Amino acid sequence: MPTLISIARVFVLFGNLTLGGGSATIAVLHREIVDRRKWVSEDWFALCFALSRLTPGTNLLAFSTGIGWALKGWAGALVSLLASSIPCALIVISVTAAFTVIQTNSMAQAAMHGAVAAAVSITVKTCWTLAKPHYKTGQRLRSVLIATVALVLHLAVGLSAVQVLLIAAVVGFALPRATP
Repeated sequence: MPTLISIARVFVLFGNLTLGGGSATIAVLHREIVDRRKWVSEDWFALCFALSRLTPGTNLLAFSTGIGWALKGWAGALVSLLASSIPCALIVISVTAAFTVIQTNSMAQAAMHGAVAAAVSITVKTCWTLAKPHYKTGQRLRSVLIATVALVLHLAVGLSAVQVLLIAAVVGFALPRATP
């Protein structure tokens, strides 16, 4: 079981210094927390991820708090929340102040366009990281069906992300799963 200091270290390093937004950060945290350190199982990670998507506000902070809670209860939740938010807030304030000075520079604008393109690709990679454990022989059709219906409900029907997640959870529960 990790110490509070090791939890803080992971969330300061990976929760604040990963570029590409919350999804990219969660993918990096997956590699660190599940694959490398084996602090939580795939199921716990997926549960914290799903619950963080159902909460209002910043999903990354909700996710970090959930993982911290799973590791060390209230103390872990508080440490992971503070470690994920305070350094990042200071970085954002500094970068925003610098950007206001150089925002009319054409090179700065080109850099922003490149960053947006990279963020999209990192988000796609994150989706695959989270979906891959559930994309197994015998469950592929089920996984693709749930993902496709969720996308259609969100984009074409206009349901909110929370509504789609709740419907997907019910469908995922109701659809038969192949036994390994």
